[in-house]
Amino acid sequence: MALEQGRFSANETLSEKFLAHHKEKHFTAGEIVRDVIIGVSDGLTVPFALAAGLSGAAAPSSLILTAGLAEVAAGAISMGLGGYLAAKSEADHYWREYKREQEEIVSVPDTEAAEVCEILAEYGLQPHEYAPLVTALRKNPQAWLDFMMKFELGLEKPEPKRAVESAMTIAFSYIAGGLVPLLPYMFIPTAQKAMLISVVVTIVALLFFGFIKGHFTGNRPLYSAFQTAFIGAVASAAAFGMAKAVQAV
Repeated sequence: MALEQGRFSANETLSEKFLAHHKEKHFTAGEIVRDVIIGVSDGLTVPFALAAGLSGAAAPSSLILTAGLAEVAAGAISMGLGGYLAAKSEADHYWREYKREQEEIVSVPDTEAAEVCEILAEYGLQPHEYAPLVTALRKNPQAWLDFMMKFELGLEKPEPKRAVESAMTIAFSYIAGGLVPLLPYMFIPTAQKAMLISVVVTIVALLFFGFIKGHFTGNRPLYSAFQTAFIGAVASAAAFGMAKAVQAV
């Protein structure tokens, strides 16, 4: 008995030492990064296309800058509102399903317990292995409810301030991205020259943004940089082409 206790104590000590030295590095800010990507990518492409289209119409830089800033303001509000409504809808959906699952645990506990068994069986557990887990969950309704929300429905509990944070992140990211292609028009009075500088600045910004995005999301930074620049360039060119087509009509 003493020998077994000694082994348990030794294993516990080794586990504590291992945990003390082993620190897992997981990126957990995925939703924030997604909002930043949405805001910056749109901000870099839409104002650029607008400014480039107006440049082709021989409009002065001051007019292009005014129109561009107005578009950035309107786009930031629109994108931010979209982010807020999307996050709010996700939260509303979660709590509707939460209430329904809560009622089912009370009204049809055996059916819900059978669903737990099915979920655990999908992970390769045998009946004699998951039976104690099911029993333990039935004794803890809150843990049971959380388990069903995550593993049956695949829903994560939303943060209380998620909707507001999403709106603000997308809006300010859009502003940050939207100001980049407009910067040359602030200092160069000739629109055609400003547009050429804007093209270079926007591509450099897309490369930099893609590199940073790849670094934080775990992808290859250089690949992410060129991918983002290519997609942004294609989107900008398409928007510019549409603007020129409308002018030609």
